[in-house]
Amino acid sequence: MRQSRPDLLSQAAQFNGLGDVVYEHANTSPRAGMFSRQTSEGAWEEISASGFLGEVTAAAKGMIAAGIGAGDRVVLVCGTRYEWVMLAFAAWVVRAVVVPVHPRCSQQRLRRVMRDCRPAAIVLEDGRHASTVSGIGHELTDLARIWRLDEAGLEAITRPGTYIDPTAVRFRREEASREDPALITYPASTTRPIRGAVLTQGNLLAVGERLAERMRPGVESRDGRECTLLHAPLADGFAQTTLVACVLGQVRVGLLEEGNSLLNELRVFRPTVLVTLPRVLERVHAQERARMRESGWDNLNSFEAATDVAIEFDKAERKGAWRRVSRAMYDWIFSRLREALGGRVRFVVCAGGALPLWVDRFFNGAGIPVYHAFGTVETAHAIAASAPGKRRSGTAGQPLRDVEVRVSGTGELYVRGPGVFSGYWNDVEASRAAFRDGWLASGVAGTVDPDGYVSVGEWLSPHAAGSASGDGNEPAERDEGSATGTRLPEKAPADPAGEYVDELEQRLRTHPLVSQALVISEGRPFTTALVTLAGDQLEYWRLVNGRPLAMSPQEIAAAPDMVAEIQGVVQEANGAAPAAAQIRAFHILAEEFTVQSGLVLSSGELRRAAVLRAFAEEIDGLYRQAQHQHE
Repeated sequence: MRQSRPDLLSQAAQFNGLGDVVYEHANTSPRAGMFSRQTSEGAWEEISASGFLGEVTAAAKGMIAAGIGAGDRVVLVCGTRYEWVMLAFAAWVVRAVVVPVHPRCSQQRLRRVMRDCRPAAIVLEDGRHASTVSGIGHELTDLARIWRLDEAGLEAITRPGTYIDPTAVRFRREEASREDPALITYPASTTRPIRGAVLTQGNLLAVGERLAERMRPGVESRDGRECTLLHAPLADGFAQTTLVACVLGQVRVGLLEEGNSLLNELRVFRPTVLVTLPRVLERVHAQERARMRESGWDNLNSFEAATDVAIEFDKAERKGAWRRVSRAMYDWIFSRLREALGGRVRFVVCAGGALPLWVDRFFNGAGIPVYHAFGTVETAHAIAASAPGKRRSGTAGQPLRDVEVRVSGTGELYVRGPGVFSGYWNDVEASRAAFRDGWLASGVAGTVDPDGYVSVGEWLSPHAAGSASGDGNEPAERDEGSATGTRLPEKAPADPAGEYVDELEQRLRTHPLVSQALVISEGRPFTTALVTLAGDQLEYWRLVNGRPLAMSPQEIAAAPDMVAEIQGVVQEANGAAPAAAQIRAFHILAEEFTVQSGLVLSSGELRRAAVLRAFAEEIDGLYRQAQHQHE
């Protein structure tokens, strides 16, 4: 019988800082796997607790040698990769503050972040932002180091600290406290004043502890086999909270770099816990449905029937023998879904947006439990979560331990608890305005039922409801004019597709190749659509269609075969609308809309006005092309 490892979670309240977790993990379970990363050949390599501690200590010594002190800011312009995790923990060990920035952010956003936080060091994943940083370097008098991972790599950071005694790191770590700032997260929006939410080491430890505690009953044992595959950008808050929760819960974290196919790697990595976004579950269902359709109408009909049976099974309060037998008849279909998720997933944690109720019920009814988590950047991204025995469809679950949630007179969720942030960086007035008599005004509408289950509504306008949300989650602005910025005529054309827009978009998204869809009809002579391709499906499409590996996403989006594929999707979606409302033209985008680009709310909803502005040229091109064809 495998011996259980010492329990870090029970010690979480005693840790003074995030660095203590790494050291305690290495001291008690030196050979236990903490992280997994992919080698250049694509194989998964496991990093032990002692190995991770050695690299964190080396980077921490390098940061001390570079003059980074307690409270200094270290900007990480880096995607999800092992180096992000290692450098973040090194910064926390030396009591520095991590400022995460997505590597695909705009130059304007990066400049605004740097001017506001005034970093002591910047880590660049590659050369995409090198000119931006050098161009503003003369303004940043505190900036001592600029490191690029694609050049000298980690050696440039660790080399200066080679001869520093490790006790320098120990002394710095022993001085750490839970009040030390750990993260400054800036909003993705470029339409509001730049404002960074400050989370302390205590905030992250408290929320990570409670989130791991809530999910623990779903993990059968602590024998070293628990693992999750982290594919969300580490520049996003919930990924950071998940990271801390997994380290405390001793769940090994596989770090999937951007560009690699999640659905392919799930079968290779075989996680026991999957933390993911709602669209991934929708895509798994859509992909299996598409495969069934390709294998014949009988299989497709069986899949549709299995979907209905699973949904009804989850709805039923009493799971009688007849319902269990009915579900067992379709277990061959449900097993395909389990295999698509790697074959070992015990449960799925869904965050970062609302999961359609039918998808939630389907997966739970199919025997793949789905638990939800919800929070805002000001609450370390976890206010409430569902878990084994504490799940109610359509809700975000009950508040975490020691977290209180109430509904204000205007319907806004107010929160207080150990994860609530310390305020906004360099903005005392905004920090004060974020609270109402000691309660954080979340900026989110919602309800709390008699049993304490939290249901989340819309993001509220900060002007209308006094929201203090600072993570770019404000509703999309209303434009004065059309997507080109010009004022609409006094009498805009009728919008025959208005009531069909949501259904058209939903039908487009059911195809595995489609990630997001925005249907355009208001104020336009006919209906068009913008479609983004699912990044984790491009490699699969390229292999199936025999295209070269060097083919770029932009070339894939323009390929005639891809255009024909999406044309078929559009035609199928048009079946939900009358002729006057059907999509007559579409444009395929190679890259997905993201929170970091300011085009998506953290709930997953598109900021329609922002997308219309950003792609005004492409949209106008659709109408010009159609007009020329008509002429």
